[in-house]
Amino acid sequence: MWHHGGVNDPTLISTPATAEALDEDLVIDFRDVSVIRSGRALLDQVSWQVEVDERWIVLGPNGAGKTTLMSIASAMLFPTSGTVRIVGETLGKVDVRELRTAVGLSSAAFAHRVPEEEKVVDLVISAGYDVLGRWKEEYDDSDRDRALEILETVGALHLVDQEWGTLSEGERKRVLIARSLMTDPEMLLLDEPGAGLDLGGREDLVALLSEMAVDPDAPAMVLVTHHVEEIPPGFTHGLILDEGQVVARGLITDVMTSENLTRAYHQPIQLRVEEDGRYFARRAPRTGRSRHRQN
Repeated sequence: MWHHGGVNDPTLISTPATAEALDEDLVIDFRDVSVIRSGRALLDQVSWQVEVDERWIVLGPNGAGKTTLMSIASAMLFPTSGTVRIVGETLGKVDVRELRTAVGLSSAAFAHRVPEEEKVVDLVISAGYDVLGRWKEEYDDSDRDRALEILETVGALHLVDQEWGTLSEGERKRVLIARSLMTDPEMLLLDEPGAGLDLGGREDLVALLSEMAVDPDAPAMVLVTHHVEEIPPGFTHGLILDEGQVVARGLITDVMTSENLTRAYHQPIQLRVEEDGRYFARRAPRTGRSRHRQN
C-alpha cells in the first residue's frame, strides 16, 4: 500500500545517524534544539537525526520533553533556538502547511477534536485536504479508493461507514493511523498510540506496528510511549529523554538498558528482553534484609 520509494532491507539495521549523515537520508534533523517557556527548558540543546529507513522509539518520564519534541517534528511548534530540518526543509524557511502533508501524525490530543458523527471514511480522506470534519468538500473515487486501501492495511476496513463516536479505543487508534497515512507521508509520528487501550487492544496495536516496522516500503516511524511493553519488535532505534535532555540515543539494543532507564526515571529499573524482541520493565527489588519493628 506504500507509494513512495523503497528503503533498505529491514534486516540490515543501520548505525545511528550523525551530523555527517547526508541530508537527503534524513527525515528529521535537530541540531542543538531548545524550547524555553517561562524560563524553563522544555528541550535543552537536543540533537537528533532520523534516517528514512529507521523506526524510533522515544521514552522518558512525564515532563521529559517528549510532547514538545513531537510538536516540533510535526511542524506544529518552532524552537526557541537551534536548527530543525524536516524531510529536507528548514523550519522557519518553508510553508508549514505544505510541510505537514509530508508528516503523518497520530496523537491522542487529535482524537478529542474529531466530531462524534464523523464517518470513518471521511475522517481518513479529509487528511489529504488538511481539514477535520467534512463540510462541502467533494471527494473523488480515487480518494475513497486510497482510504479503503489504507483502512484494509491497518485492519479497519470493516469500520469504513461507522461513525467516530461508535468506535472502541482500539478501533480509533487504527483509524487515526490510517488517517496519518492518507497523504503518503515520508515519516509517521505516533504520539502515545497505546494510551487508553486495554491489554487486548494494546497487543493488537503492537502487532500492527511491528508489521509496519519490518515493511521495507513503510515510511520512517517515530513512536512515543510511556511503557516499554508497547515497543513493537522491529523498531531499530531509541531516544530516551529526561528533563528536556538526551539520556541516550542510538541503536535500540544500545539504548534500551537497565542503566539508561534507571538514569531517566531516577529509580532502579530492571529491564528484561524476551526472545521475540519484546521488552518488560519493573522497579528493581530492594537488596538486603528488611527490618521489622518489634513490639
